Amino acid sequence: MLTALGLMSGTSMDGVDVAVIRTDGGGIVEAGGHSFHAYSPDQRDLLREAIVAAQPLRNRHVRPDRLAQAEAMVTDVHAQAVISFMTKEGLAPGDIELVGFHGQTVLHRPQDGLTIQIGDGAVLSRQIGIDVVYDFRANDMERGGQGAPLVPVFHQALCRSSKVTYPVIVMNIGGVANITYLVADEAPPVACDIGPGNALIDDFMLERSGTAIDRDGLMAASGRVDAAVLKALLAHPFFDQKPPKSLDRHDFSRDPVASLTTADGAATLSAFTAQAAALILRFLPEKPKSLIIAGGGAFNPTLVRMLADAFGLLPVTADAMGWSTHALEAQAFAYLAVRSKRGMALTFPSTTGVARPVTGGILATR
Repeated sequence: MLTALGLMSGTSMDGVDVAVIRTDGGGIVEAGGHSFHAYSPDQRDLLREAIVAAQPLRNRHVRPDRLAQAEAMVTDVHAQAVISFMTKEGLAPGDIELVGFHGQTVLHRPQDGLTIQIGDGAVLSRQIGIDVVYDFRANDMERGGQGAPLVPVFHQALCRSSKVTYPVIVMNIGGVANITYLVADEAPPVACDIGPGNALIDDFMLERSGTAIDRDGLMAASGRVDAAVLKALLAHPFFDQKPPKSLDRHDFSRDPVASLTTADGAATLSAFTAQAAALILRFLPEKPKSLIIAGGGAFNPTLVRMLADAFGLLPVTADAMGWSTHALEAQAFAYLAVRSKRGMALTFPSTTGVARPVTGGILATR
């Protein structure tokens, strides 16, 4: 049994989630505290510049100037997040045996076998004085997988320890939305990215209001969905692909809503996120009887209502399940770090399309 700390900086690029759990890599024995360390506006701007700088890359190890600066910043901010969390929780480095460090995705192009997460795990390990597992996705992609999503095996462990009605979908709504679908307790998870999540809404709101969020979905709630624009958005060829499949944050464009008012644009993009998510239902063997949601989108009442309409199910938050809506992905990377250290599989044919179950991650020792 190991005490592990997970770090997640997702495609929303708002900051670093930190969470601690105790696990053997099979079951989750105990979930501990969690916290959030926000990026400053300047740091978020640097991450956006890093994404632009990453687009032409063909070698995942190359770091042009702005990308190198962003990587150093990401590493430092994660170290600060760990130190702040441990101080708040009264923990010493010896109390944490392992850290799972996802890093910040700046490029994910599975069709080219290319994924880039910035953040130096070896430097982080030295900064915090704890062993770090990082670079979780590369091994899967080198073996023909999509490299995403990684969290289904953690979702499965949570469902096994909870009173879940099967078939169940666990949906994370970050910058990109993804699902884990379980038809029964011991069935192999089916998983994939399903659509844009919060990314288009956040970017649209940043452009229109200077704030990268539609807080509580109030702007969308005040607007009207443009049916013609929504139809055009839903015509994207990604939705006709069978899972496993994965997305980059920038695979969808908000250009179709450019002529709409801010309220109508927010409403239309929110409807797009919800209805795009429901398009996955045609590829599932049975309709789900329960829908559990986590991530930033779970705190948007307008989006949650639209998801309920699209799925014909009342979504239940991870918090309502006794899990953590805020910390679920950070907990997942703590769990994945333990599995990685023990050589256990992280990804499976039914989750990423990899030929056989494989482990992943690189261990950096302090």
